[in-house]
Amino acid sequence: MQLDASAMTPVVNRLKRAQGQLAAVTRMLEEGQDCKDVVTQLAAVSKALDRAGFVIIASGLQQCVNDPDESLDQKELEKLFLSLA
Repeated sequence: MQLDASAMTPVVNRLKRAQGQLAAVTRMLEEGQDCKDVVTQLAAVSKALDRAGFVIIASGLQQCVNDPDESLDQKELEKLFLSLA
């Protein structure tokens, strides 16, 4: 199943921001910054990645509903959801 590229633009933007945040976390570690600040930024990166994954799955699910020929079976859907859990 192909994802709609225009619907993925916000996801791509979110992932680019997360990439920048991850670079900042690496830099913070290299500079020996405070643990609390590092963990806070790392949690933000993790949350951004999770949200991007959920948007991708939700978009794919919507496409499956709209086009039954491209639907995923229950096991495939479960596997996708659990991969983000």
